[in-house]
Amino acid sequence: MNTAERLATLNRIRKFSRLMDTAFRIPGTPFRVGWDPIIGLIPGLGDAVDTGISAYIILMAARFGLPRSVLGWMIFNVGLEAILGSVPLIGDLFDAFYKSNIRNLTLLELHLQTAEPELSEQDTLNLASVTAPDKVTADSVAL
Repeated sequence: MNTAERLATLNRIRKFSRLMDTAFRIPGTPFRVGWDPIIGLIPGLGDAVDTGISAYIILMAARFGLPRSVLGWMIFNVGLEAILGSVPLIGDLFDAFYKSNIRNLTLLELHLQTAEPELSEQDTLNLASVTAPDKVTADSVAL
């Protein structure tokens, strides 16, 4: 993949991740939710659809040649959300708060900051501004 294709893929991952986890702000609060907990309300099928979309995001991210440790964390995030998200009602609340796709986007962007600094220069969304959330550090996604 050339740089333009890599940026297009990165932006597609960003779009899907934000649609699934932070697309809508709850009025009167700073809290955001996406389609993930909404789709998850559909009994049985909803969680399968959510997991499928999250798996697609991971497949797109894998095109960047991520190390096994980063892919492992991404799969863990989606797996945890799939398992706990399947519990009626409590799982939907977990989906709304855990936001596995945004966590995975952060892991990808942290990896790209160190592995592909030339991509940061081309990225209009400022890849260099990404910071690690709680319990995810640059060391945990080191090459």
